[in-house]
Amino acid sequence: MPDIVVSEFMDADAVDWLSARSDLRYDPALVDDRPSLVEAVSSCRALIVRNRTQVRDDLVAALASAMVVGRLGVGLDNIDIQACEARGIEVVPATGANAIGVAEYVIGALMVLLRGAYGATESVLAGDWPRADLIGRELNGKLLGLVGFGGIARLVAVRARALGMPIQAFDPNIEKGDPVWREYGVAPVDWDVLVGRSDAISLHVPLVTATRHLFDAQTLAAMKQGAVIVNTARGGVIDDTALADALRRRHLGGAALDVFETEPVPADNVFSDVPNLLATPHIAGVTEESNSRVSWMIAREVASRLGLRP
Repeated sequence: MPDIVVSEFMDADAVDWLSARSDLRYDPALVDDRPSLVEAVSSCRALIVRNRTQVRDDLVAALASAMVVGRLGVGLDNIDIQACEARGIEVVPATGANAIGVAEYVIGALMVLLRGAYGATESVLAGDWPRADLIGRELNGKLLGLVGFGGIARLVAVRARALGMPIQAFDPNIEKGDPVWREYGVAPVDWDVLVGRSDAISLHVPLVTATRHLFDAQTLAAMKQGAVIVNTARGGVIDDTALADALRRRHLGGAALDVFETEPVPADNVFSDVPNLLATPHIAGVTEESNSRVSWMIAREVASRLGLRP
């Protein structure tokens, strides 16, 4: 039986490094085969997952010999932390390793949503010339609102400022007198100010009880006419149905969603035929570079906790 089980994709070099030091089962298909996954972890000392493997209930119960769960990413809402701790299992996320990828995704999404010119390839090559329909907006001078001001949001702020965007943020966990605001040139504001005045909003909060449907129909209606929103945090932070309605009514100018309330998104989802929507499969933090950083960080952290040679 394997000593380490990896149930989702991981950088090949990091997998080889772990394989040379332990009996490892690397099978990204396990995430979609729950019975086989439960059986595979029954005697392992470490489990390595991304965001789709639900480490709770039957899977936690099966981790009878496990010492550590390595998370190839930072969000932990797919892992029952308390149940793992009760069994003496340490949960180790790859804090900070994918932050650059997410920050660049946010900036790219803002450019696409505001400019609105990048979806014309098919019509241009068909002989159309829709210039008047593709006059969009510049990032320069647009007020960016950040919901949460942790590490990723700060990287977004640096990049957005370089493009001429003034920035405000709401984070109740950071005092308004904290020097971090001045360091990054960001104005701390109250919730209503951020929602009502921002031309663009980017979400950087975990999915907890207090943030579930933080952006519901009422909050979306309070946003500035034509504002755009980017969600690389967790799908449940936005009410999908309410967002689809706000986009169809064109109250909002657009949305970029890398995360959804249900993943993968079902075929009968609420976003069919919604205008100015960018949808990606929870990939904002996954680049060639970040996948390498995340994988090597977790490989070394897991090896350290299992006492494997460096």
